[in-house]
Amino acid sequence: MELSVVVSTLNDRERLLSCLDSLSARTPRSTEIIVVNGPSSDGTTGVVRERDDVDVLVEISERNGNVSRNAGLEQATGDVVAFLDGEYTIDDGWYPAIEDGIGDETDVVTGPVTGGPVGSDLRSQREMWSQRVTQFHGDNVAFERQVLEALDGFDEYLEKESERDSANRVAGLGFEVLWDATMAVRCEVGTDGGRTDPDWGTTYRSMSYRLAKNHGLRPRILGRIVGSAVRDGATGARLLASGDATPTGWVSDGADVAKNVARGFWDGVRARHADQTSRRNPHGLSKRHDRAVHVYDRR
Repeated sequence: MELSVVVSTLNDRERLLSCLDSLSARTPRSTEIIVVNGPSSDGTTGVVRERDDVDVLVEISERNGNVSRNAGLEQATGDVVAFLDGEYTIDDGWYPAIEDGIGDETDVVTGPVTGGPVGSDLRSQREMWSQRVTQFHGDNVAFERQVLEALDGFDEYLEKESERDSANRVAGLGFEVLWDATMAVRCEVGTDGGRTDPDWGTTYRSMSYRLAKNHGLRPRILGRIVGSAVRDGATGARLLASGDATPTGWVSDGADVAKNVARGFWDGVRARHADQTSRRNPHGLSKRHDRAVHVYDRR
């Protein structure tokens, strides 16, 4: 197995260094390490260029996780490509889990993430409109190259829910996903504990786009989005009642959700029409080649 690891980072230098240290210590020397940085302003470029265990450093200018993944994928040469966020370090069983899973002819291997927003039980399959879908965490997953080629990489329209989109498309193409508890990653360097406010507009635009693109315009899709919006609106109402939110903010969030749901549906329908194949990716890897601002390649 020839493994390439794409590590995405953004203004997280200290945790990135811990991530790279763990990759150096727990993967073979032949492993190709590609760091996709940006747009960072904390000196990440300098410290990464000083390391001799990073094969390629790619600088990008867009704050989009799928752009970062595709930029790294463009540089990867391995027959297996893993994607890892720079905030995580890998456990001892991480590489063997990939090697064993791919060796058993599994197409995609994923595992647990400690300290990150998993959001669902990734070990279980879910029925999505007559399709069995196994979810995976986009910051800890390895693909056989043929899977990524069939998918045309990741859909760069999406700023949220990109893992769910990829999981749906993987299932639609008939590839198998294995969840392995030993393919574990975790945060080893703490943060200040702060949390950013949710970007409801982006979240609901991505959700409605993803559902319309992959499943078409169905009443159940609209019902699912409305139900989610009602639950989030009720949570906001409770914050309003407790004094942790303002009426203006609550109304503004609601208007933002409505506007972005409409926009996401429209863009999703257009995307479904633009790519009617099973890969459903009109904004994929092959659509552009200007992601990188600069590439430092020492291979």
